Amino acid sequence: MNLFIKILGLLLFTNTLTAQFTLEQVMSSPFPTNLTAAEGSEKIAWVFNKAGVRNIWMAKAPNWEGEAVTSFDLDDGQGISNLIFTENSDEIIFVRGGAPNRRGEIPNPTSHPDGAKRYILKINERGDNLDTLAEGSSPSLSPTRTQLAFLKNGQVWMYDFEEKNTKQAFTIRGGAGSLRWSPDGSKLAFVSNRGDHAFVGVYDLGTHQIQYISPSVDKDSNPVWSPDGKQLAFMRIPSQKGQLIFIPRRSALAWSIHVHNFEQNETQQLWKAAEGTGSAFRNISGSNQLFWLASGHIVFPYEGRGWTHLWSVQATTGQTKQLTPGDFEVQFVTESVDKRSIFYSSNQSNINLQHIWQVSPTMNAPKRITEIAESIEWSPVQTSSEQLFCLSSIGTQPAQVMQLKEKKLSAIGANAMPKDFPNNELVQPEAIEFTAADGMNIHGQLFLPKNYDSSQKYPAVLFFHGGSRRQMLLGFHHRGYYHNAYAMNQYLASQGYIVLSVNYRSGIGYGMEFREALNYGANGASEFLDVMGAGLYLRNRSDVDGNKIGLWGGSYGGYLTALGLAKASDLFAAGVDIHGVHDWNVVINNFIPSYDPVERAKVAELAYQSSPMPYVKDWRSPVLLIHGDDDRNVPFSETVDIAEVLRKQGVDFEQLIFPDEVHGFLLHRNWLAAYKATADFFDRKLKK
Repeated sequence: MNLFIKILGLLLFTNTLTAQFTLEQVMSSPFPTNLTAAEGSEKIAWVFNKAGVRNIWMAKAPNWEGEAVTSFDLDDGQGISNLIFTENSDEIIFVRGGAPNRRGEIPNPTSHPDGAKRYILKINERGDNLDTLAEGSSPSLSPTRTQLAFLKNGQVWMYDFEEKNTKQAFTIRGGAGSLRWSPDGSKLAFVSNRGDHAFVGVYDLGTHQIQYISPSVDKDSNPVWSPDGKQLAFMRIPSQKGQLIFIPRRSALAWSIHVHNFEQNETQQLWKAAEGTGSAFRNISGSNQLFWLASGHIVFPYEGRGWTHLWSVQATTGQTKQLTPGDFEVQFVTESVDKRSIFYSSNQSNINLQHIWQVSPTMNAPKRITEIAESIEWSPVQTSSEQLFCLSSIGTQPAQVMQLKEKKLSAIGANAMPKDFPNNELVQPEAIEFTAADGMNIHGQLFLPKNYDSSQKYPAVLFFHGGSRRQMLLGFHHRGYYHNAYAMNQYLASQGYIVLSVNYRSGIGYGMEFREALNYGANGASEFLDVMGAGLYLRNRSDVDGNKIGLWGGSYGGYLTALGLAKASDLFAAGVDIHGVHDWNVVINNFIPSYDPVERAKVAELAYQSSPMPYVKDWRSPVLLIHGDDDRNVPFSETVDIAEVLRKQGVDFEQLIFPDEVHGFLLHRNWLAAYKATADFFDRKLKK
């Protein structure tokens, strides 16, 4: 009888942890991207990715009710990007298809026999006239609205709307990018990337001539025109031979801002970063890294005081000013429609969230635009009448398009949200801090089961994001990859796991020294100290079964998962390694083909010792390996190689392989398959 009561009690406890929703439900919300405002009319457009079916949506004044414009109906992995309103704002230009790999192959995750291509398309707002303009990418519409510049095979092409034809604009060496029209549409600035150096060029449509602006041995980028079109500013980053990635970089040869005056045909250095902190350029998320305001100030990101902030420099006098002081980081940046101020999102009011602020060189201090304490806000845009819109989420509500009015947010396109999305079944994660194995303070988000009982002992799972230049927040993330991962962590919590999402060192959001942590990555794997600290934090909790702790993550998170299993199988009982790094030398070579481990033997040896591979001899815990074999970030060979050594050692491993899939899975059904396999794997390994 006592045994029966115990079994019944266990069954009742297990039932309280059973999910009230499915993975399909929690991943069913349409994810918005590419929020764009029309020039000269009150319209906005964006892309919704709803269960892998990507379509353009639009809303307009006065009701701002979102409606679908395109009618694609397949989960085919073909992305939509680069939305541009045409002259009368009644048509939208966009790109459909993904970027090629180094062999020139466009992503084809459905393995369609005809392959895939990337096209520039145009559709009217009624959605009944879809035209193919050209094969290419990165369209840029001229201010006269008569021509469209775009890229094809590294060259600049033009589409003429009056003649309705395409032709190559000019031929250059290297690969072209960063197309920027002059205000009157007579010139086109661009960047010519030539490997170890890059030029800023200007093409004159009238004379059919190219002028390279102050060519040097350095890497010039991010051209921006003055409002009157008489000057052009750009960034200059000195070349540093042998500079690697995935190692700390707290300083470099200082970068600078230069301005070319076309009337005088002279280029001068306007501003230069100080030596030391901030001398290595740190970017923000925006259409450009330089913004030339109507006031004559150029706004730019700078890390001179240890945090990624906005600064301004007066183009005439060179006077500089820090616009966003404090211990926080600016991320998403947009200029106002009148080009007199800047909208940005940052974690300045709460380091675990992001809010939208406004600032200008003439303001005394930044002004917060919204008053919603728990929201995450990003990608602000402004219409011609200064109506402000953004993307936003909270802990229990996925990302949506929002209108900002009187410091409040109201959803646009909410009719696309599935009626059975389980908002009420989700939990609000808790911001926590714990100590790494070396004493460093680490932030994380803790998910407790919905019917949490402190007297019970739960299995637990650690989640490690990729990047590593990422920060997880207290809600659905602003990147699609981590929007999905957040949903997965919610699902695991609903299944009776305590989940800890770890913002380990070398991530963003906590300043330069945290991001450029000593000995991180290929220079010593100091993040493993955070992995151990997180594992010990969970094991020491009274509500965690210390014998049932797992870990999972993708890319850099897969690397830390593999490192945890290889070096601490006594602490971690199982793991799910999604396209993880197992030998830094392979991955560095993937990003820097000139990297030769033989020539750089000492560097290569440290990189190898910072990888999971040397420690596989101590790997005993079971692992699920997941990878797509068209991965352009982490070579598929990384999973092939780790599987071989695990086999030879007799380690229990399972695999889920997606043919023709890329790093960030393009097919929604592959995300579902990966996460279902992950949940099933943990249930079998951690709940028995």
